[in-house]
Amino acid sequence: MPTVVGVTCRSAGQIYHFDPGGIELHEGDAVIAPTQRGLELGQVVAEARDIPEQEITQPLRAIKRKATEEDLQREEENREREHQAVEVCAQKIQQHGLPMKLIEAHYTFDRTRIVFYFSADGRVDFRRLVRDLAREFKTRVELHQVGVRDEARLFGGFGPCGRPLCCASFLSSLQPVAIRMAKEQNLALNPLKISGCCGRLMCCLNFEYECYKQAKAELPRVGSEIEIPKGRGKVAEVNVIKRTITLVLDDGTRVEVDPAECAPPEPEPEPKPRPEASSKPNAQGEARPRSRRRRPRRRRSRKPKGNQG
Repeated sequence: MPTVVGVTCRSAGQIYHFDPGGIELHEGDAVIAPTQRGLELGQVVAEARDIPEQEITQPLRAIKRKATEEDLQREEENREREHQAVEVCAQKIQQHGLPMKLIEAHYTFDRTRIVFYFSADGRVDFRRLVRDLAREFKTRVELHQVGVRDEARLFGGFGPCGRPLCCASFLSSLQPVAIRMAKEQNLALNPLKISGCCGRLMCCLNFEYECYKQAKAELPRVGSEIEIPKGRGKVAEVNVIKRTITLVLDDGTRVEVDPAECAPPEPEPEPKPRPEASSKPNAQGEARPRSRRRRPRRRRSRKPKGNQG
């Protein structure tokens, strides 16, 4: 199995695998690595380990070198150039009258390419804008349209919990989030309560979904009948955190009990099977099922219309 290290080129960005190339690397080291867009300065987030080839995205590139002080200084200069590039691009967008919202710009480490990220409601024809930006910056220019979740990830901010956004702080990839995850955790289906800064469902709904799903599988379902010493009742509510259930007894009282103290009701006797219809044996002596004969449909005779006087 090949030996790889995990490197990310931006904070909370996607983790890519690289061949260490014989260089001793540790978590947190800054490295210069070749990518599809050119040389990039990244940070080691996973030390060298062996993984199967099926988990590697080909081609597997090798780390070029560890980052030096000059490399770190050059990266700081690129960050300053990015702020200037955003101002210039915003002016160009206003001149062309394009319905797009500029988010940020990114220079590659070797400055052979600059990438602008923007959001828009629909498709935007920015070919003339790209030509103007290429003449302005004298380098290759790319424009990438992103969705609202990636927009919040690039901008950053704070969530309703008061902490930095998960997508901008530690999530390396955005996983799909469905409304069933909120239902499984018994959350109020209020869009203001379960939506994040991007307007979509919060990513944290996915963190405890599997735990709630497994815990609920071990508890009785709502609507099932349970026997307790006080009598027989129907499950009206399930509290996953306390691991208790609320029963409604036959007399209408509500009690909260531990599922370990409950016993399922005795199963009802199964109904007796109905006797099969009699059938005539065939030539081999085997029973032949009775076939239903279709009654012929009666044809309605149409009366000839008389002459209307």
